[in-house]
Parts: sequence; C-alpha cells; structure tokens
Amino acid sequence: MASLRNDSPVATPALRPWILLCAAILALGLAGVWATRSAQAQTPQPPPADQACLSCHGNPNLSMTLPNGDKLSLYISAGALNQSVHMSLGFGCQSCHPTLTGYPHPAIPYGSARELSVAFYQTCQKCHSANYDQTRDTLHNVHAQIGAGGEVKTAICTDCHHAHDIRKIANDRVRISQTCGQCHTEIFAQYQNSVHGAALLQEDNHDVPVCTDCHGVHSIPDPRLAQFRTASPELCAGCHANAQLMSKYGLTADVYTLYTLSWHGVDVSVYKANWPTIWHESAVCTDCHGVHNIRKTGDPASTVNPANLLATCQKCHPTAGPNWTGSWTGHNRVSLTRTPFIFYTQAFYDVFVRLVLAACLVYVGLQILRATVARVRRSL
Repeated sequence: MASLRNDSPVATPALRPWILLCAAILALGLAGVWATRSAQAQTPQPPPADQACLSCHGNPNLSMTLPNGDKLSLYISAGALNQSVHMSLGFGCQSCHPTLTGYPHPAIPYGSARELSVAFYQTCQKCHSANYDQTRDTLHNVHAQIGAGGEVKTAICTDCHHAHDIRKIANDRVRISQTCGQCHTEIFAQYQNSVHGAALLQEDNHDVPVCTDCHGVHSIPDPRLAQFRTASPELCAGCHANAQLMSKYGLTADVYTLYTLSWHGVDVSVYKANWPTIWHESAVCTDCHGVHNIRKTGDPASTVNPANLLATCQKCHPTAGPNWTGSWTGHNRVSLTRTPFIFYTQAFYDVFVRLVLAACLVYVGLQILRATVARVRRSL
C-alpha cells in the first residue's frame, strides 16, 4: 500500500506556482474571448445582403474612373458602416441604393464625382424631407442660392454628414466646426484662434458658440444681408444676456441691455423695425469685436483692446481724436467706482432736470391761477 501511495501523481510544492500560472493564463484567455464576443454582439453587424455588397466594396483598392478623369473610390469601410447611425437603425445599402440589386451594376450616367454626389444626395429626401426642403430653399438658404446659380461645389447633405459613416453630431460640437471648416478654411483658421474657438477646440468647452449656433443648421441665411446684420445683436445676446452663463466666466450680462440704450442700439432697432432690408452703418457687435476673430479684450490682437480701440472707432468715425475712447464707458453701467466724473455729472443732471421741471410746473400753475383770478375779477 505504501508503494502505491508513492507512485501516485501528486503535485510537489515546486510545481504549484507553474500550475497556478497556467490556470491564470487560461482564465485570461477565456475572459478575452468572452469580451470579444460580447463586443461583437453589441456592435451592429451588416445583414447578409450588405455583407454581399462588402465582399466587393470592402476592397480598399476598388475604384473607377469617370468620364472627366475623376477617380472615384468605391471602397466602403465595414467598421465605419457598422458604427453609422443608419446601420444601428436597420437601414442597409439598398435603403439608399434601391436600383443596385444585382451584379453587374448598371452604368453610372454621371460625368464627374461631384455630379454623382449631387444626384445621389437627393436620396436623403425620402426620410429627411423637412431638412432636405430647407437645404433647397433658395429664399432662405445661402447654399441653395449659390447652387441655383450654377455652383456645383456648394454644400449638400453628404458634404456635412458624409455618406456611409454618418454619426450623431448633435453633441459633437467640435466636429460641427471642423465640418464647416472643410469648405470655409480661412474662416475656420480665424475661429480656432478666437476666444470662442480656442475654448472649444483646446479646452472642449461646450458653452461657447459653434458655427450652427449663429448661422443655423439646414436653413442658413446669407450673412451679408442687412437683415442678418441688424439681427446679429440678438444672436450675441443669446449667450451674453444669459446671467447664469455669464456668471460662470465673470462677465456681465448687461451688455445687450446697455447696447440697446446706446445711440448705436437705438439706431439699429429703428432701422430693423421700419427698414429691415436697408443696409445701415450704425455699429453692431461684430463691427467692434470682429466676427470669427473675436478675442478677449486683454488680448493685444483684440480689436477692442485699449491699444486698438481708437483705430476700431475710426473705421466709422475717421475724425475721432485721441480723447474719443476716453469718453466711452464700455458695456458697463455708470458707477462711482468705475466712472466717478460721469457718475456725479449724471447725478447732478438727474437732480437739476427734476428741479427745472418742478419749477416749470409751479410757474405754469401760478400762471393758470393768475389767469383764473383775473377772469373772475373781470366778471364781477
């Protein structure tokens, strides 16, 4: 019996660490397999019909040459397609390409890649009719107006949303500005260095405005029109009159209110109410602060930096002298601490005007009393 016990395969203490190591490696391997299968289960997979399309279009080298010489890539990334919002909702290839039901496909009757894109983007209308109609509204959409004039490069749905890798963009504010920057490169270069763009792109601050906050999304008015100009102070007020938002950054929310009480603001409001289509030169926010290149007032490159303010005013008031800017209180209420001279001057006139009006009322009252007494005496 003793010999049987000695021959049995019992693990010695020296082998136990190796056994534990092998067990750990096996456990990690099983965990990796489980995680991979779990991720695959959560990632939408193309249906069989779309997998058949990808059997050809999954080739990165697949392309064709159009009559004008454009080389059109026919490659569709399966990974990008699987992550698109359409695939997650069950819309496959034939939802947008209903005529491509077999192979070989019909010949493409388009002479250039752009002509093909313009023709294919009309497919978006089937599901997104309201947005599509806005993009085609030549009365209110500057892109549609330019397109109606024969410019084929004006933005269409797929230029902004892409075709096969469409993602939800509502919360991706960085991507919104970068998308507009694909065409508006010079403007984007200004924006990314501005106080708004730097906060968004460098700090991921979503409180600042992106292109669509000021210009709209699918209905984009022409910013060169008088209507857009006179409405621009209200655009800025959307953020700068928000007391809760401005308090986060130590800024006053009185800017818009004080502007509307100024000569510039009153003048603009009169034109907006009576002659909205007539261009008027009275200053709006962008005339002083810039449009896409807005900087903090302490930035030496800012158009409203104290060192640059006179030159900014002289764009409209060429005869303005060196004391011109000293008489301006900025977008601040008159106060004893900030502007004591103006504060006392205003206080004096507040009292003086009231006294003059009161004296006038007393004088008129006495004249009425005198005339009444004289009339009564004459009647006796």
